[in-house]
Amino acid sequence: MNNMRFVPSPIPLRYNYVYSATANSSGRMQYHKIKPGQSKERISRTEFIDVFNNANILAVRPIPVKTSPVFQLEFYI
Repeated sequence: MNNMRFVPSPIPLRYNYVYSATANSSGRMQYHKIKPGQSKERISRTEFIDVFNNANILAVRPIPVKTSPVFQLEFYI
C-alpha cells in the first residue's frame, strides 16, 4: 500500500468550514460539517457530495489509516 503524504501550506489558511468523511470503528462512513471552534454537525452523504462537487474548495487533506482500506478526507471551504 502506498503511503499518502501531506504537505502543509506555508501560508496560514483562512476558511469558514471543514467537511470531513471518516470511518467509524465498524468501517461505516460518517460525514461532518465543522465550523472551527463553534460546532460539529453530522450531515448526509448526499450533502457532503453536493458540497464537494459544487463549493470552492481551498484545500483537501487526506487522512490515511494504515489498518483500513477506507479513504478518508477533509476539505476546507
